[in-house]
Amino acid sequence: MGERLKDRVAIVVGAGSSGPGWGNGKATAVTCAREGAKVFCVDRNVAAARETVDIIHKEGGIAEAHQADVVRDAEVAAMVAACLAKWQRIDVLDNNVGIGSTGGPVELPEQEWDNVFDVNVKSFYLTLKHVLPVMEKQGRGAIVNVSSIASIRSPKGIAYVAYNASKGAVNALTIAVASQYADKGIRCNAILPGLMHTPMIDFLAESYARDSKDHNSAYDRMIDIRNKVSPTGKMGTGWDTANAALFLASDDSAYVNGHLLVVDGGLTVRA
Repeated sequence: MGERLKDRVAIVVGAGSSGPGWGNGKATAVTCAREGAKVFCVDRNVAAARETVDIIHKEGGIAEAHQADVVRDAEVAAMVAACLAKWQRIDVLDNNVGIGSTGGPVELPEQEWDNVFDVNVKSFYLTLKHVLPVMEKQGRGAIVNVSSIASIRSPKGIAYVAYNASKGAVNALTIAVASQYADKGIRCNAILPGLMHTPMIDFLAESYARDSKDHNSAYDRMIDIRNKVSPTGKMGTGWDTANAALFLASDDSAYVNGHLLVVDGGLTVRA
């Protein structure tokens, strides 16, 4: 156990995992606990949140699971109230939830556009709406929003317009909050992960294998393609995102505010 977040309370939204393995939120929750934080693990799938909490407890850490759909204002308000009732403060807010939908402006149904923006942007707005007053009253706080390199880069051949646009909105939201609350002791930064080997790949494989009867083959092709595209020859993992989140949540980044931290093995700097 470390002490970089000793005696602090961290809300990790999206602390469960969408499937077997380590997603960004699950890895971040465990990493925060390993560094001394009391972690409020929030997920729409409370069983997934409890799985993360069980891991933390087995390692001797402190955590609590909470079910919430963070696109609903009342549930976000209840989430914050429950965390305060449990531990009386909120020092770190880590926003991890996110979904995607393939298609360009012409192909993408309006309902899917709205759904992506609800999950990827509205949820961040709502958690900020209810957590910022708590942090302002405390006189300090650190917010970490998980965006994506898709907010600044759109590879040829992949139409992902709603995801691209929504993550760009997350960047702008992060910068706006950082500026507004800088003199109140609150920092707000974002992480832009690149190609990561997380359980979400399984859903991507499903999307790209709609015309194939062999899901396993599609999954293997997805892994191979993403590894080859990565400059290091392999994708990053949820732990790479988690380590970046720990840095931004801790006093190691005390003078870092409004920053968009790219974690992609150098993918975005390639011509």
